[in-house]
Amino acid sequence: MSRKHSRLFIKIILYFVSIGLSILFLLPLIWMIVTAFKPENRIFQDLTSIRAFLPMDFTLENFKNALNNVHMFKYIINSTIYISIIMLVSLPINSMCGYALAKFEFKGKKLILTLILSLMVFPFESIVIPLFVLVNKMKMLNSLAGLIIPFSARCFSIYMFRQFFLSVPDEIIEAAEIDGASKFKTFYSVVVPISGPVFATVFILDVVLRWSDFMWPLIITINEDIRTVQVGVQSLFNDTVIYYGTVMAALTLAVLPMLVLFIFFQKYYVQGIATSGMKG
Repeated sequence: MSRKHSRLFIKIILYFVSIGLSILFLLPLIWMIVTAFKPENRIFQDLTSIRAFLPMDFTLENFKNALNNVHMFKYIINSTIYISIIMLVSLPINSMCGYALAKFEFKGKKLILTLILSLMVFPFESIVIPLFVLVNKMKMLNSLAGLIIPFSARCFSIYMFRQFFLSVPDEIIEAAEIDGASKFKTFYSVVVPISGPVFATVFILDVVLRWSDFMWPLIITINEDIRTVQVGVQSLFNDTVIYYGTVMAALTLAVLPMLVLFIFFQKYYVQGIATSGMKG
């Protein structure tokens, strides 16, 4: 077999392996969506056969229960409002911090960057108790402020912005400053317009993180009016009898916005990931 044919054979094998792995990772998602459209009595009947992945006895009753009895639509609206506000606050803060660490020279810069990288190592669970005590003392329990303010800045997002801004040519910034633009105007008028990929990447990662966040909203929210979608899904397991069709319908409704978001921003997400590590 020639070298050309060998390379072609390896490529084909890799494609088949990639397709197989993709299907394997998608199977739980497919099962969840299909199960959401099944009557309760069919879910466990079909569980041990290929029919588990086929929409048998199609019904929308599970979605009606999720929207009416569990108020999933209300929880989705709450999460959308909460995430929209936190994105409006965090994107400017994180991007400006990343820009300062990438393009400014000041005393303690390396120390600050080291601290940011160090803080990325600590899991959220290790700080949840002192954070709760602090938020409680600031009278922000059961409020949007308690959900938003502690996460307005994120170490990983700052690092992503910093890595991307390192690749922005200094000549562009210097030209803007020679024309009389202030550092603030240079950032928002020159740097931000050419930084779409990293903004899209950070936006997707932060939205997915906040959308899937369960522990902090559960701890800090008491009033159902501001509880988020993940807490709403968890409430389905508080009943004596668990209706798995309704659970799957609620999970499908919770996942759908993230799938739509990723489909629309996929191009910028991949581009941002590829360019954020160009310089160190």
